[in-house]
Amino acid sequence: MPPKSVLEIRALRTAGRPWRPWVVVAAAALAVAVGWTATPHGSGRPAARAVPVTPATSAGESPGVATRRSTLVRHYEYVFPDGGFYVYDIDRGHRLVQHVSLPQLHGIRGVGVSLQKHRLYISYGGDGGENGNGSLLAYDLQSGEVLWQRAYNTGIDSFAVSRDGGRIYMPTGELSRGDSWLELSASDGRVLAALKGGVGPHNTVAGLGGRYLYLGGRNQNELLVDSAATGEVIRKVGPLRSGVRPFTINGRETLAFTTATGFLGFQVSDLRTGHVLYTVEPSGFTWDPSTFAPSAPSHGISLSPDERELWLLDTPNGYLHVFDVSGLPGSPPRQIADVKLPHPLAGNESPCLYDCLRDGWLQHSRNGRYVYVGDSGDVVSTRTRRIVRYLEPLHQSRKMLEIDWRHGLPVATTTRSGLGYAR
Repeated sequence: MPPKSVLEIRALRTAGRPWRPWVVVAAAALAVAVGWTATPHGSGRPAARAVPVTPATSAGESPGVATRRSTLVRHYEYVFPDGGFYVYDIDRGHRLVQHVSLPQLHGIRGVGVSLQKHRLYISYGGDGGENGNGSLLAYDLQSGEVLWQRAYNTGIDSFAVSRDGGRIYMPTGELSRGDSWLELSASDGRVLAALKGGVGPHNTVAGLGGRYLYLGGRNQNELLVDSAATGEVIRKVGPLRSGVRPFTINGRETLAFTTATGFLGFQVSDLRTGHVLYTVEPSGFTWDPSTFAPSAPSHGISLSPDERELWLLDTPNGYLHVFDVSGLPGSPPRQIADVKLPHPLAGNESPCLYDCLRDGWLQHSRNGRYVYVGDSGDVVSTRTRRIVRYLEPLHQSRKMLEIDWRHGLPVATTTRSGLGYAR
């Protein structure tokens, strides 16, 4: 589909900037270790330091300006390739309305929003181990200003923001050897405590009820459930297949849907008992690990907001698989559709540096009308199960979320984890 504006032409030309590993290394070098030691949920010496802020530059009209006099809620999809983000008006055919340049953002690992503070948070840099340490940036959604940046003496990864908007739960990186998540202040990024999670801290979900955190370690065959109040592990879910990769939960926090390393499919588990209920593989599809570079062939899973359907990514075959999960927990998921992606993910390209493996991600819009396919760029109608739009920056990223606006204020958001919202 051709671009419809000068702004979109500019977007298409700038979205595909390559990741430069030396930038990440330089950023990690700035994160001077400060000798942090933490108790399981107690205060420790600070593990973060402020770094100079690089201002944002913006083209187009921000949602805050566009909705200042609107009495209706308007919906926008935010996409985060390295170097900034792009904003699309969902209600107007996913028209590109704004591009914000943040040149310091290389190796983006996670994104999240605090509606209460009107802030967008972006983690970037190294995810531990050989990739080094990382940083966190806070962006004011109303003023368009970068408020602060902090560098940590640990890796960073895909975090979650607490339901009250006051805390950030930051994994210390899937390539790290530890099992810690940092509890950060959403006001300034300071480290408040440490939480124990799975080995290879990677993906994070904060439950809608505000009481529990769900911590996915890439190298642990259990999904850990922590108390948000005490930071203690209260339950282990599993054993699961080959570590915890992208996962999601339902709104009542009774079911978890997890993917795994080396497994085309997903598992359904009972969050109250910790037991696995179903292990599901898409019928009629196979894959060959020897010809597929990424380690997780189903690196994308999203539950429809009404929790009737689950969408699963099949990167090796370039498909989405749709399952009816309305009968859970009594009845197993039932495969009801397979959607071919016209823009295949580049996950089987080799050789390739670690973070340029395009293994994908999935996210439903908050109203359930669309599914966004990270690393493919395709926007899928859930009603017709057809591709309705292609977003080039989404082809360059698997970090995206929706923010809804009214009267110039952000009033609702999704996470990037495809949660269910039925309560």
